[in-house]
Amino acid sequence: MTFDTYETLALACLVLLLGYFLVKRIKLLRHFNIPEPVVGGFIVAIVLTIVHQFWGLSFSFDGNLQRTMMLVFFSSIGLSANFSRLVKGGKPLIVFLVVAAALIAIQNTVGILGSLALDLDPAYGLIAGSVTLTGGHGTGAAWAETLTRDFGISGAMELAMACATFGLVFGGIIGGPVASFLIKRLHKQEETEDENVDDIEEAFEKPVYRRKVNTRTIIETITMLSICLLFGEHLDNLTKGTALQLPTFVWCLFTGVILRNALTYGIKFKAPDEAIDVLGTVGLSIFLAIALMSLKLWELAGLALPIFVILAVQVVVMALFAVFVTYKAMGSDYDAVVLSAGHCGFGLGATPTAVANMQAITSHFGPSHKAFLIVPMVGAFFIDLLNASLLKVFVEIAAYFH
Repeated sequence: MTFDTYETLALACLVLLLGYFLVKRIKLLRHFNIPEPVVGGFIVAIVLTIVHQFWGLSFSFDGNLQRTMMLVFFSSIGLSANFSRLVKGGKPLIVFLVVAAALIAIQNTVGILGSLALDLDPAYGLIAGSVTLTGGHGTGAAWAETLTRDFGISGAMELAMACATFGLVFGGIIGGPVASFLIKRLHKQEETEDENVDDIEEAFEKPVYRRKVNTRTIIETITMLSICLLFGEHLDNLTKGTALQLPTFVWCLFTGVILRNALTYGIKFKAPDEAIDVLGTVGLSIFLAIALMSLKLWELAGLALPIFVILAVQVVVMALFAVFVTYKAMGSDYDAVVLSAGHCGFGLGATPTAVANMQAITSHFGPSHKAFLIVPMVGAFFIDLLNASLLKVFVEIAAYFH
């Protein structure tokens, strides 16, 4: 059965509503911050798999709508990037970016070596590496297309969604234990606010200016998103077959960064951040719902155990990295403890998981304005740029062993 654009959109929205209903009523799902599209999408994917197994029916959905929603999401990330925040973050933000880049490199190295040791195509190692762990569901689904095309592997989308969900759960599980271990090393039962970071509180936790979501801000945002999609596609066509070739979503993201800051600093345009966030989230939700509805879970049967082994190693690597690298690089103080817990969150899962990890620590030991400035900015925007740039290198390495 094939569903057209309108049918696909209607079904995706129903999947999202199912996810909202279940997450609201199941405490475990809320505790691990499992996204509503993932919950609803996986349930539908399981039902469709049962239908396929018993009656031999297959279902296909509108791929163009799915792809457009993905590009909308990544464009919104670019449009959310304000260079002034980077300046306000200062040296700690730069250090954390370097630390995050190091983790990406390690995750992909572990993924490729693990896949080779288990006699898998190294492309599967990338999917069980930073593509889905640091990248999350959105980046995982986006790169699954590229890896399927370049390496000819099967089940890439299904595997990406499964790995991203695994990372999301374990990113929330290990953040607390890692922070507890580090707190004991500090010999502190309670922590007071760091006076040295008062000056950056306004930069993230209490923004001075926010524009309400209304007809005008929605139209402004749609206009900017349309420009991002237009130029992103154009740049993708121009660079195909060259050393600058990147996935289309990366070009859309880059276009958003340039457009946002050109408008902000060129004509003093007040970007509608709330509308950008709302429409970007809508794009991601619909994209994930369609991607998960389209999963062919039966294609994962032969890959399940080897990939689980790689993922288990990745969880251990993340915990050790947070303790011995993130914590020490960020100053070995209380802020570093909170940052390490946050890094576990988005290093394996997503920014909401990172924030949840940090809130669990600060609610007991006291605030960390530095952590709440740095982690959301890095996790929500800069990490995607870093991941895309480094993945290009590791895709070439994987191709060598392919």
